[in-house]
Amino acid sequence: MELKDELGVTVERLAAAAGLLEQAVERLAQRQSDSEESIGRIVATVEAQRETELEAKLAAAEAEIAELRAAAASATHTVTNGRKTLPIAMANLLAKQGVTVDSMEAGALDAALVSLSMEQRIAVKAQLMRAGLLG
Repeated sequence: MELKDELGVTVERLAAAAGLLEQAVERLAQRQSDSEESIGRIVATVEAQRETELEAKLAAAEAEIAELRAAAASATHTVTNGRKTLPIAMANLLAKQGVTVDSMEAGALDAALVSLSMEQRIAVKAQLMRAGLLG
């Protein structure tokens, strides 16, 4: 009988140990589940921050593109409105005095225009300024 009693006590202890092991397994499974949820939240936060950062970069790039397009449009407008050629009569007048458009200097221009009246000099210089050849 004593053997049976010892065996019964051992079986009860094994059953209690098995119960404790089951509880430990349940707690470990719960901890793992909590850890996975926590990791999921961290990943979601990091991804949201990265997405926000990328959206900000995209907005900055779009703004810069818009600025560049506006600048290009105004530059095109300026180039088409800023005349870079002289009327034939003006080019002939300067050529007679030995002044070319490529080598135009203030002294040479003044020397070429000496024979003209003050009003004509002003008109010639105004035309050169409109053509963008005189600064």
